[in-house]
Amino acid sequence: MSQNLSGNLSRTPLADPVTPIPEAKPRPLPWIKKSVSITATEIQLLAHYIHSLCGINIEPSKAYLLETRLGKLLETENCDSFTALYYKAKSDPDKRLEKQIIDAITTNETLFFRDGSPFELLKHKIIPEVIDLRTATVKSGAPAIRIWSAACSTGQEIFSIAIILKELLGSTNTFNISLIGTDISDAAIKQASYGAYNKFEIERGLARERLLRYFSAVGESWKINDEIRSMATFKKFNLMGSFAGVGKFDIIFCRNVAIYFTLEDRMRLFDKMANCLEEDGYLIIGATESLTGVCPRFIPKRHLKSIFYQLR
Repeated sequence: MSQNLSGNLSRTPLADPVTPIPEAKPRPLPWIKKSVSITATEIQLLAHYIHSLCGINIEPSKAYLLETRLGKLLETENCDSFTALYYKAKSDPDKRLEKQIIDAITTNETLFFRDGSPFELLKHKIIPEVIDLRTATVKSGAPAIRIWSAACSTGQEIFSIAIILKELLGSTNTFNISLIGTDISDAAIKQASYGAYNKFEIERGLARERLLRYFSAVGESWKINDEIRSMATFKKFNLMGSFAGVGKFDIIFCRNVAIYFTLEDRMRLFDKMANCLEEDGYLIIGATESLTGVCPRFIPKRHLKSIFYQLR
């Protein structure tokens, strides 16, 4: 039987061989870019560059910040590495890319009446005291009050101050009020100058009563009213640069920005700010910040739950 079976198999015609179809290689989609990892050399290069631009100190352990915040610029600028991005920015005579890097790397985290207590301090102690002092010493004309928000971001802080002044004074015409908001980010200054905020930005820290009183709906945004907007002036300013021509202020807000600087840069910054503060003026910094060991020209003082600083 085995022989007959073999014979039958030998007479069975063989099937034609099938040529295998080569496996198709996936084509990269044009809108999906392969992520580029930053090298240790590039971290050092960009950290030094960013520090020279705006004073922000980026430790090697924070390399992910460079990748996530500058990664999009690699695509828009057609750079295949962070080194290429650096040299493109350095060679740009218009400093367009430099401004974009600053906008990308700076933290514009802010909200209306942030942390609450500094604005209670402003309302119940600092502004009434400044008003009394300036009214008592003015010889003619309206008493002047100058307030500086030194890292104003998109304007919520300085507009919160303006609202406090409006609620305390009623009419602001009896005083010569000057509110200055400065920031190093062009994008932040642009939004602050326009004074419009989306639903998410408005809902952070702003009571509905104040929203309806001081803002108007414009499409899907809310725009601060002209009276409050006209109280503030916004300018681009680098805190690492010269303070020549800045002038003197009764109140300076410098909150949650110096934490990104080295100790040496913080020491220089607050020494310059001491020169810009009136002898009886007030400095307000972030709730987690301290000037101990930073600037001996200031002494801390407490009012209820808040800390503020004055010159010795």
